[in-house]
Amino acid sequence: MPRSSSDTATSSGPNQQPFFRGNVGPPLRTFTDAAGAPAAHIRILPAIQHDHHELEAHVHKILQSTDPDEQTRYQNQFIWELARHTIGEELVVYPAIAKHVKNGQALADKNRSDHQDLKQQLKKFQGLSATDPKFKPALKEILEDLERHIEQEEGQDLVTLEEELSRAESEALSRSLDRTKLFVPSRSHPTAPDKPPFETAMGLLTAPIDMVADLFRKWPQPEKDEAKGSKTSIVQ
Repeated sequence: MPRSSSDTATSSGPNQQPFFRGNVGPPLRTFTDAAGAPAAHIRILPAIQHDHHELEAHVHKILQSTDPDEQTRYQNQFIWELARHTIGEELVVYPAIAKHVKNGQALADKNRSDHQDLKQQLKKFQGLSATDPKFKPALKEILEDLERHIEQEEGQDLVTLEEELSRAESEALSRSLDRTKLFVPSRSHPTAPDKPPFETAMGLLTAPIDMVADLFRKWPQPEKDEAKGSKTSIVQ
């Protein structure tokens, strides 16, 4: 049910949801059919593909909407997803590429460079209001670079990595990625280090600040509304 502006993030009424479950992130998300929740045991390539589908779904939701409130909610969701995804890859996936893939260090460095560009763009985007004329052009610019990055990762880098890993190793890497994303910043900080251990240390300092700020942001609240036959409703 819709929440009034007087409701708080810590309300505990029967029809209210906390902003966070386990202080991890927004309570619910909107997925395309292709971006449904992954299985508990999944290799690293489909795990990354799942993240990519989520990101693209949020972008298209924003671009297709004409409601600034809805756009703001999905803007926050997109920023939350992309910030955690990029740092998670840098801490978990790229070291694995550097270790297991031929010329892997060069590939990892190239991907980090791509991420730095995305972080710079995301930093600008997260400061824009949905009513700003620069809002959608800035998002389209991010999407263009993100799609190029996704094509490289899914078409080459991660495929090569999968060939070098056993199923158990790949699944362990995927679980490590999931765990890591629980503790990293949820906003873009492009001046922060992009390699461990300094990136890890900075993330542990920055993440709690981001999480507290997230409590006061608007989020999408997808829920199954059987009466209306709708998969998504936006609430506060």
